[in-house]
Amino acid sequence: MSQLESFIWHVLGYAAMPAIFLFGFIGIAVVCLFILKWMGVQPVDTDISS
Repeated sequence: MSQLESFIWHVLGYAAMPAIFLFGFIGIAVVCLFILKWMGVQPVDTDISS
């Protein structure tokens, strides 16, 4: 493997891990929000000014 190929694979490898974490977090958040909306969960009223 040439130096250029090695460099490209290292860059792709190090870029993949943050992308997996970021898109995994976003995906789990979207799925959880969909499940909460599907189940009809209402937000809690936290207005304590009254």
